[in-house]
Amino acid sequence: MPKLIVSIDGVVIKELQVTKERTALGRRPYNDIVIDNLAISGEHAALHMTNKGVELEDLHSTNGTYVNGKAIQRQWLRGGDSIELGKYKIRFINENEAEDYEKTMVSRPRIVPPAAPARPPLAAPAPAAAAAPTATSYHPLTPVAPAAIRVLSGTAAGREVALTKVVTTIGKPGVAVAAITRRQHGYVLAHVEGPNTPTHNGSHIGTEPVPLHDGDLLELAGTEMQFVQIG
Repeated sequence: MPKLIVSIDGVVIKELQVTKERTALGRRPYNDIVIDNLAISGEHAALHMTNKGVELEDLHSTNGTYVNGKAIQRQWLRGGDSIELGKYKIRFINENEAEDYEKTMVSRPRIVPPAAPARPPLAAPAPAAAAAPTATSYHPLTPVAPAAIRVLSGTAAGREVALTKVVTTIGKPGVAVAAITRRQHGYVLAHVEGPNTPTHNGSHIGTEPVPLHDGDLLELAGTEMQFVQIG
């Protein structure tokens, strides 16, 4: 089933599956995908899903709809296409195409080994020495320390929300929403929607994601919270 990955400034804020024949995108709250940004029209674009695939239509938006950097009116989407609405980027994922791509990637390493015996014996140690820094510098399995958000005020004071997902949204939809994203080296906070941005240690954040550290104080929609890392 097709999937959309919505991000802003490189931070993923939500993932959605395309399940309806028509999926509307825009600033108004009745859209299926609401993007609360003045650069986005009230009814900006729509996705049409048929047995042939998924087609994107621009609904005469003010600032246009772009696919892979080109303005479009109507266009069929392919897996990996990047949809741009203002500062927001929406990655279109077609699971069938992604599956084929993964199979292709898996097959590539099997093509390389047969060429190894043809190398001169004296040259064999060189690739091994060159590979060592790569293995040392990259740690894909190194986990980020578990973290949680501790609510300090309001009716939910004392409650802790574990950040178990890659992206956790906090706040009140339609009022103020922020996203905490787990990256390879830690967590970052980003504003998602609403007129008021969250505060980080007393200062309102801007458009760029802000790194979070143990004990940082956050405030969003009148609720005070604290970012804590466990262990």
